[in-house]
Parts: sequence; structure tokens; C-alpha cells
Amino acid sequence: MNGVETLSAHRAFGGTQAFHRHASREIGLPMRFGLYLPPQAEARRVPLLVYLAGLTCTEETFAIKAGAQRLAVELGLALLTPDTSPRGAGVPGEDAAWDFGIGAGFYLDATQAPWSRHWRMESWLMAELLPLVAAEAPVDRERIGLVGHSMGGHGALTLALRHPGRFRSLSALAPICAPMSCPWGVKAFTGYLGDDRAAWTAHDASELMRSQPSAPYPGGLLIDQGLADQFLATQLHPEAFEAACAAAGQPLQLRRHAGYDHGYYFIASVIDDHLRHHAQRLGD
Repeated sequence: MNGVETLSAHRAFGGTQAFHRHASREIGLPMRFGLYLPPQAEARRVPLLVYLAGLTCTEETFAIKAGAQRLAVELGLALLTPDTSPRGAGVPGEDAAWDFGIGAGFYLDATQAPWSRHWRMESWLMAELLPLVAAEAPVDRERIGLVGHSMGGHGALTLALRHPGRFRSLSALAPICAPMSCPWGVKAFTGYLGDDRAAWTAHDASELMRSQPSAPYPGGLLIDQGLADQFLATQLHPEAFEAACAAAGQPLQLRRHAGYDHGYYFIASVIDDHLRHHAQRLGD
């Protein structure tokens, strides 16, 4: 791909899992992403599923841990895995990302100094990375789906609702559904967006869904949530998004799983259903 450095490439299930880096004009720093291309991409453009990972993850985490490539080949899906945050900005407090403090990407554009210079994750994804991949890789720009986990689930829900028509399908795994009402979200939004809570509503999935004039995804949304998730009661609040979908008339399948926690064993257990959810909606 033009302007993109390939860091590594690995044959997997007949396709290729590669990891790349490019100089991001939006972030102002090098940014990394992974791209899995199934063998069908050698002959034609294929649908693209974008996966937004959670805190402490990188562009490699989902590709290594979720085991999604095998079914992606069967379904003919490409998989895009962006990194989760800017890195190496030299901003004091940047490393606080590891405890869900300021520094985590949260898939938004910060408006407050010092974060506003580099923390432009929404613009990087929507205005730079997706157009770059659509132009340079054999993927179909008209058939793109979005899924995310935890902080990335927040990103998937909010970006899909903030950019109507850009994603044909949407799902999430243990997403942060109401960041205005949880400690992680309040800390991040205060640092990135300031103290005016009115500005926060544009990045809260439940608030965004509640304001929809009609169902943005009439074919349905899928969310999976583990009931042994240590963050469920205090941070995730799927019931808030469930209520917002009901108010907007948005069909939602919210599946609650006894015994499952927040990690990648849970993701690996349910990811096949998400790939099938997207493949059905991204089909020709």
C-alpha cells in the first residue's frame, strides 16, 4: 500500500495477516494497524469488518487471541484492526492509559490541551485510515461493518451513530454503553472534552441512540455481555443502551452469558456469531 510500511506478514488459513505502520497526518505520529485479507481478496474486493479493541490492546491483540481468521476465510471477510491509542507523544500522564485514565484513545477527538494535538482517534479512523485501506487494499468501501470490545465497543457504537451510512453493520462485545455515567468515561471525557457535560453527549452511545429519529440499523444490532464481567455493574451499563434502543425502535439482540468475564476467552467464545452477523448484512 502506498505510504504504508509493512512491519510483518504471516500466512494464515490461506490468507495473509499483515501489520502495518503509516505516518498519520491526523494524529501527527506514526500509527499502526493490522489487516487480514482472506484468499478471496486475491480475485475480487471483499467486505471489510473493522474491529476496535479495548484498553491495553494493540493492533495485534485481536488478530492473535480471537481466532477470527478461520471463519473470516469461510465468510470472505477482511479484518481491519487499528491500534487503540496514539503512542510516543511525550505527554505527561500518557501512560495512565493502563488504568483507564487519560491517555486511552476512547476513539474520539480531544478538544482540551495537551491531548488535542495528538488524540484525534475519530479523525484518524474515519477521515484517514478507512479511506486509505479502501483505496489501497482489495476491500469494498460500500460494505464495511464495525465491531468493538469494551472501550472499542464504545467506539464502535458511537462512531457508527455519529457517521450514519458509513457502516452497514454494527455489533459490540461488553461495550462501555453509557460513559457519561461511569468512572472510566467521566475521567476520560473530563480530560479530553472539558467540564461541559453537554459536549459529552455526542460521544455517549446511549445518549446518541436515544436521540435517533428512527432505527439506524433496522436489520438489528448484536451485543454480547458476560455476567461474570468484573466491570459490568460499575462501568459498562448495557441496560442503558438497551433502554435507549427500545425508545428509538432499534432492534437489539443483547445476549447475557452466565460465567463469562471481560477478557479474550469470552471474545473467542462468541466472535463467530459476530462475524456471521456482519457477513449476513455485508453480503452482495
